[in-house]
Amino acid sequence: MDTYESVVLVKPEVFVFNIPPRSSNRGYRAADWNLAEPAWTGRMRLISKGNELMIKLEDKNTGELFAKCPIETYPGIALESVNDSSRYFVLRIQDDNGRTAFIGIGFGDRSDSFDLNVALQDHFKWVKKEKQISEEPNSGPTLDLGFKEGETIKINMKITKKDGSEAASKTKLKSGNSGGIGLLPPPPGGKLPAPPGSSPAGSPAHAPKTDNTVGDSWGEFTSAPISAPAQVSPATNIYVLLS
Repeated sequence: MDTYESVVLVKPEVFVFNIPPRSSNRGYRAADWNLAEPAWTGRMRLISKGNELMIKLEDKNTGELFAKCPIETYPGIALESVNDSSRYFVLRIQDDNGRTAFIGIGFGDRSDSFDLNVALQDHFKWVKKEKQISEEPNSGPTLDLGFKEGETIKINMKITKKDGSEAASKTKLKSGNSGGIGLLPPPPGGKLPAPPGSSPAGSPAHAPKTDNTVGDSWGEFTSAPISAPAQVSPATNIYVLLS
């Protein structure tokens, strides 16, 4: 996968100085340079490409490259601050053949040098974080929370009646292509349907058994004349009572 260059910071004016060799381990001092006469003036761009970072010194008008400085770490030998000012640095430039040299650079405003410091620190913090993430072991297999074929779930629902009261019910959902839904509870005030094969509660089969003997249970029908009692069937008597 190709990694593209990204411009992290641009400063339109930077000064370059020829610096004397380091005389001691105490570090560099900008006061030892000829600050009134910079050797070159141009534009500075800070470029990132993946984890790589580079300072490019370019001509203001044409963009022609004057020098480049690869930066592996910061703080580090590639870019060092001087001891007596926050606006000046020592830069280790490098050509295409790998040869290196040290030059001094400086800014006219302290905010420019502050921006450079912040940009460098942010980049290497990001590099460190990316390295830690890549070295972390995998937390484990990803949980599969999807429905399997034939699995069911139960959902408790509250159904509001017309009078404002609530009744709890359970609806059963099934995964897969069937999409079946379980039986809902009967409507408020309704009666459960009779099981298959049974007779309705109001059918003649559920009527109380009646003695064929004429007695007190016949009520007012005992006074009605029956011309041929021997021919009246029990089914006929039940029909008369129900009507």
